[in-house]
Amino acid sequence: MSRPRPDDNEVTQPEWAYAAALAGLRYMAWDRLAALLATAPPSEAWRRVVAGAAGRAWAQAAASTSVAAVAAAHAQAGVKVVVRGDPAYPEALAEDHEAAPVLFRQGLAAALDGVLVGIVGTRRATGYGRDVARQFGRELSEAGVGVVSGLALGIDGSAHEGALAAAAARPVGVVGSGLDIVYPRRHTDLWRRVAADGCILSEAPLGCRPEPWRFPARNRLIAALSSVLVVVESHSTGGSMHTVRAAAERGVTVMAVPGPVRSPASAGSNHLLADGCPPACDPSDVLVALALETAGRRARIDTRPPPEGVDAVVLDLLGWEAVSVDTLVGATDLAPSQVAVALTRLEFAGWARGRGGWWERVSGR
Repeated sequence: MSRPRPDDNEVTQPEWAYAAALAGLRYMAWDRLAALLATAPPSEAWRRVVAGAAGRAWAQAAASTSVAAVAAAHAQAGVKVVVRGDPAYPEALAEDHEAAPVLFRQGLAAALDGVLVGIVGTRRATGYGRDVARQFGRELSEAGVGVVSGLALGIDGSAHEGALAAAAARPVGVVGSGLDIVYPRRHTDLWRRVAADGCILSEAPLGCRPEPWRFPARNRLIAALSSVLVVVESHSTGGSMHTVRAAAERGVTVMAVPGPVRSPASAGSNHLLADGCPPACDPSDVLVALALETAGRRARIDTRPPPEGVDAVVLDLLGWEAVSVDTLVGATDLAPSQVAVALTRLEFAGWARGRGGWWERVSGR
């Protein structure tokens, strides 16, 4: 970012802009940022850093950073900055014991709302591993399950290729750089397609390079977002094992795809099986673990447009047993006409059904 004008940081900016500026300071890891924001809102935390409360190096860096320029850059790039505690912060991460204090998102927030399965593995994947990852990504997506991975070479990228080929559930990428710095470069097109069809998350603001320390931190977010983590192919050490440990800390089921016993690329995943992790021989094994497959039927993605505003408020009050309009009006501060219009829109979109003045929620299509 360019050096600020004298009044740059005197003009009040949105709170998210101060959070983004803090996240962009050199070596500002998530835990340090969380500590700064634990006792003060972002704007006050920023002023304390500028005043030297967090050390001389960060004070100097902050003094030469324009918060206004940070805000303008993210707005222009279409990158959403979400601070923990904001309504737009992903629910799956909000209560995590290592929750990211600020997230940067490119793409659709709705991609984070459904069931997600993490698919991870080695960058040095074999043809077998890449084929299996594509199959799992495609078939899980077809079953309405979003695939979350790190957009890395090898297994990660193959899983996302499969998910995109299904054109069903929205994929989620979690990366270790600013959203304007594609890493690895050969995944530029894959990155663009994941952002267009689903979303990409990062803890790093624009301009941050893919420094090595960011990737172990990134892996905990993949684990926290996942209902099940599938290791397709992994060496005995590496990023996949970091993600496995993060999943185990969170009580997330870890499954492993069996691999050739003589293949170093499957050594880690085979060890997981020997240690008692359930095998994932087919995507249906994962669906069983998710309790999404019964009697051979697979859950499908909900294609209904998500309700917003008043419609979302009214839908939250609807249960699976019919209630009257008067009951809904009494539970809100809305006028009867507002509730009635919202119910009409919800019925048209397939979220609700009305009969004789009584309304109930409708299950997914």
